[in-house]
Amino acid sequence: MRSLYLLLILLGLTVSAHAQVAVNSLTCEHLVNPMPLDAKKPRLSWKLNSPQRNILQTAYQIRVASTADFGKKSLIWDSGKIPSAQSILQEYAGPALQSAKRYYWQVKVWDNQNNESLWSEAAWWEMGLLNPEDWKASWIEPELTVNTKSMPPPPLTRKEFSLRKKIQSARLYATSHGLNFMVINGKKVGEDLFTPGWTAYQDHLQYFVYDVSNLLTPGANAIGAVLGDGWYRGYLAWEDNRNVYGEKLGLLAQLVVTYTDGSQQIIGTDASWKAQNNSAIRMADLYNGETYDARMEIPNWSKPGFDDKGWWAVNVVSFPKNNLIAPQGPPVRRIQELKPQKIITTPQGDKVIDFGQNITGWIRFKVTGPAGTTVTIQHAEVLDKKGNFYTTNLRHAKCELNYTLKGVGEETFEPHFTFMGFRYIKIINYPGNLSAENFTAVVIHSDIKKTGDFTCSNPLLNQLQSNIQWGQRGNFLDVPTDCPQRDERLGWTGDAQAFSRTAAYNYQVAGFFNKWLNDLIADQGENGGVPHVIPDVLQRKEKKNITGSSGWGDVCTIAPWNLYQVYGDQRLLERQYNSMEKWVAWITTKAPDGLWKGGPHFGDWLFYQAQISNPTEKSGYTDPDYIATAFYANSVEILRKTAQVLGKKTDEAKYAALFDKIKKAFNHEYVAASGRTISDSQTSYVLGLNFNLFEEKNRAAATAQLVRDIKSRGNHLSTGFLGTPHLCHVLSDNGHTDVAYDLLFQESYPSWLYPVKMGATTIWERWDGIKPDSSFQDAGMNSFNHYAYGAIGDWMYRVTAGLEIGQVAYKHILIQPQPTPKLSFAKASFQSSYGEIVSGWERQGEKIKLTVKIPANTTATVTLPTKDASAVREGGNPVANAKNSAKGVVVEVGSGEYVFEF
Repeated sequence: MRSLYLLLILLGLTVSAHAQVAVNSLTCEHLVNPMPLDAKKPRLSWKLNSPQRNILQTAYQIRVASTADFGKKSLIWDSGKIPSAQSILQEYAGPALQSAKRYYWQVKVWDNQNNESLWSEAAWWEMGLLNPEDWKASWIEPELTVNTKSMPPPPLTRKEFSLRKKIQSARLYATSHGLNFMVINGKKVGEDLFTPGWTAYQDHLQYFVYDVSNLLTPGANAIGAVLGDGWYRGYLAWEDNRNVYGEKLGLLAQLVVTYTDGSQQIIGTDASWKAQNNSAIRMADLYNGETYDARMEIPNWSKPGFDDKGWWAVNVVSFPKNNLIAPQGPPVRRIQELKPQKIITTPQGDKVIDFGQNITGWIRFKVTGPAGTTVTIQHAEVLDKKGNFYTTNLRHAKCELNYTLKGVGEETFEPHFTFMGFRYIKIINYPGNLSAENFTAVVIHSDIKKTGDFTCSNPLLNQLQSNIQWGQRGNFLDVPTDCPQRDERLGWTGDAQAFSRTAAYNYQVAGFFNKWLNDLIADQGENGGVPHVIPDVLQRKEKKNITGSSGWGDVCTIAPWNLYQVYGDQRLLERQYNSMEKWVAWITTKAPDGLWKGGPHFGDWLFYQAQISNPTEKSGYTDPDYIATAFYANSVEILRKTAQVLGKKTDEAKYAALFDKIKKAFNHEYVAASGRTISDSQTSYVLGLNFNLFEEKNRAAATAQLVRDIKSRGNHLSTGFLGTPHLCHVLSDNGHTDVAYDLLFQESYPSWLYPVKMGATTIWERWDGIKPDSSFQDAGMNSFNHYAYGAIGDWMYRVTAGLEIGQVAYKHILIQPQPTPKLSFAKASFQSSYGEIVSGWERQGEKIKLTVKIPANTTATVTLPTKDASAVREGGNPVANAKNSAKGVVVEVGSGEYVFEF
């Protein structure tokens, strides 16, 4: 009896020990249960969860199997117990992975408190088609003749087939030239939009995979697709630029059905498919919108038994299949829906709906009326000063929906192959009463998951944070676009580099940028130049001699380094390293003496310029050659640090010497002995200080000059796209956090809060997109949904709330808030690769309370903005290891939740 009692005690202790640490949030290549995957050695990550403090992983064990029960017969790889503190991006090291196979995996861990976890719940990944010969289908083109200068109706293509046995599973693999909308037995396949996405099509093309088992039935079935112009041959950029990648749309689709007896049947695109282009979608274009005539709908065209005798045969064409890749980033999807805030009759008599938020997406609406009635929906971001509908800033983009009713009861419409940037819609020729319940704004963007947030006691700053996140969501639509509304919507590199660090706080963007940077490699010039936009639709024909602009082309060094810091993805650095070297080598040929002079530089784009009414006022202009040399030096320094990470010691020494050469030339050419720069602008001091280009003896003088300029403008900034992201950081790094806060809280033009005060719900392209008198800036370039100036969000997270990286991927965290009397509280949270980090402070009378959360398997250094270590309390108790330092009281902590008072 006693032995049984002891056994029960031991079992209880074992269960208790297991309960102290758990494993969850399993991801593979930054994705949850990815399908398809073509990484031949995928990397696996997980998070630890424990109620105890100071938890660190000491070992882990991974096992991979062909079934979710992990039986002996299905086990493929067992890592065994591996002593390691690493829980992110651990490489699969089992047998070679096979095409189209699903692999289940789970992990268990041991920690530094003698806890052993249970096995985690199973996660999985499914391989794509790893070899060109795995594709049994053929490319088909469904169009007979095409007027390449027009916007022809999207073609339909279909095939019927029979399934002869009991189905176990089915996968549809699909890609296209142009966009595709796949249907099986009358139902849309999957939730993804704008597939196969926008890549450097001439180099690689994504394919998507769907589990369609529940869409098939024994016996007769039908599969079909609608194809849209999209980025492949639709309008891109300006000057009627069409057919950038090709003139004919094409489809490659392969349906693989696995029966319960283990046999397979493949239904692929081939000569047996049929097509036509006389359907209800009369026109679909990214910029111009969509025209739909419901009277021309073809009922049941994608169901079995449909009579397609009048349809024509498709053309089977030959295209390579070795350029087909699995998606590296998240798909575009419907994310959210908004209802109208109010219906307006404008002074001009237009019927307008205000959704209260500037978004990217489209309208879904219901309508009842006579057949042949055409309802037109137009889109706008703003109303003019008189309250009228304003679309001039859209330039040549029509952004219009036209729906012709079939006249049978209530009809519902939403577009297929277009998107708009808008807050307001104008409704023309709507039959009956205009009711808000009949209209819904559908928000669409890449399905990036929210990882961070910032909130504080100032409502204007909270609105600014909202504007930053809405701007990011609206412009992260498969590529990081500059704007979602006018005839542009391109992946401008300067915007992306300026915002990449803030982007990684707000949302999980590892896969999103990984995909886009792969396109940068493909589109980079043979000479090393980096195009202004990625994918490149402006210089593609000049592949051998691409020109690059400072601060824009530098995205090829800045973005990979920022992503490495946040996610610890060394494989990304390895992949991008050659691209980074080519860019620096190209600049070096233009700067043999260390100074990059001349070239197509955009400079400090859209910096503040003096008003004509006051011609003596300093404009804020910075010499483009100064900027070019500064960014050249910065890219060289990033390349040196990257070489260090990758163990390339010779390269590290080479780039260290090159940086020193550039720095010496920079100071000789652009900096006076007093520390004054040749441009004497805010951006000139910001870049010189941020990139460590000033000689040490001149740093204080340069900082003083920057502060003097800011104060001379009444605490206003004068920076543009390249100076603004670093402005507040330079001030706080050099002892002037108070001046940074003066800029942040400035409400008059130019400032971050001026657009907020003017009613902005996203970040504007210009500081004064709407002028103080409510008139507009130049309509030729005046987007109300850009994200570049939203880079201030990075400073709000890192300085106001004090949530900062200590070691790569937040393995070590710095909590170092710099409170201001202008706020009574501020808080930031961030879901890192290890778990949630929280840093939030609030004033309580004369004291400050700082709440901190540190995830398991990490440590942190907490720097409290006070000088008296003896007065610091944590959980009401004195802190034994608190130490005084020049920056404040420093406390080293492990994982857990803490409440400091001081």
